[in-house]
Formats: sequence, structure tokens, C-alpha cells
Amino acid sequence: MNRAAAGYRVDMAKNKLHYTVPGLDEGDAQTIIDLLQSRLHAANDLHLTLKHVHWNVVGPHFIAVHQMIDPQVEAVRAMADAIAERIATLGGAPRGTPGALVEERTWNDYSIGRATTQEHLAALDVTYQGVITSYREAIKTVDDLDLVTQDMLISQTDQLELFHWFVRAHLEDQGGNLKTNDASTESGAAQAVSG
Repeated sequence: MNRAAAGYRVDMAKNKLHYTVPGLDEGDAQTIIDLLQSRLHAANDLHLTLKHVHWNVVGPHFIAVHQMIDPQVEAVRAMADAIAERIATLGGAPRGTPGALVEERTWNDYSIGRATTQEHLAALDVTYQGVITSYREAIKTVDDLDLVTQDMLISQTDQLELFHWFVRAHLEDQGGNLKTNDASTESGAAQAVSG
């Protein structure tokens, strides 16, 4: 399963709605909060994963990839902050603890440790595919509910797609082909570029 795939589990007792913004009914607000909580978990997981890659990447292109990753980490951390603040604005209580992330996420932990730049970039290709796909699904979900939230998600998706392009540019051949095209897992993508 792609990391951060659509779908989420929420314990409603943990996320009691206190109030919401004018013009939005409580049921819609709760739906949006639940969706945003899954995006918060995805963003927190992604920035930690990117930092993990930053620390564990090796090989001839180490410095280029090492330096490319840190701005992505900072941007995704800012995304997480914006999502959490939107949840609070809507009257919810964002859950940003490691325990909540691990308990509620619907994807597996990043599976690559110390590895070459190409292996990590291939794994990140799959990771970004999952995150971006779930963001696009979230954008569709909030289309009729809340255009303010949708605007935030669209802006974040734009940045994520740019970062994905940065990753994929390292994996393309001159014809634009990716060795990772058929990979559906991080380890499968890493194996596709290492062999």
C-alpha cells in the first residue's frame, strides 16, 4: 500500500468539536477536521521520513541529495503547522503526538535505512506518490464543504508535487523513463534502481 494512502481512523472521543467557524455546520466541520487529521499525520510522517533520508543517504551524489532534502523537511513541517492550526480554527484539537501518528496512520513505516542516493530517491518517489494521491483525494472531498481548507490543501499539493519532481529528476533517463515506474513499494523501488 502506498504510504499515506487515502482513508483514516479517528477516535471521536479524542477529537471532540468545541465550536466551528461561522457558516459551517458542525457535521461538516467534523468531517473536515477528521480529514485534516489524516493529512497532519501524513505531513508529520513525511517530514520525519525526509529527515531520516537526509541522515542515511550515502553514495556519489550524497551532498546534492543531502542538501536537497532539508528545504523539503522545513516546508513539510510548515505544512503540518498550517494543517494543525486549521484544525484548531475549525474547533478541533489537533493530535500531533508520535503515539497518535503511529496508532492512527493507515500506512507502514518507511522501510529503507542506510542506502544509496538512488535507492532513497526511488523509495521517496513511491512515498510522494502516496502522499500526493491522498492529498488530491482530500481536495475532492472538501470541494463542496470548505473552499478555505481546499485552498490550503491545493497550495500544499503544489509544493509536494514540486518536491516529487525534484526527486524524480534524479531517477529519469534522457527519454524521461523511470526505473521505478512499476514499483508499488519503497523497497521494490529501491531494488529497481540498485540492480
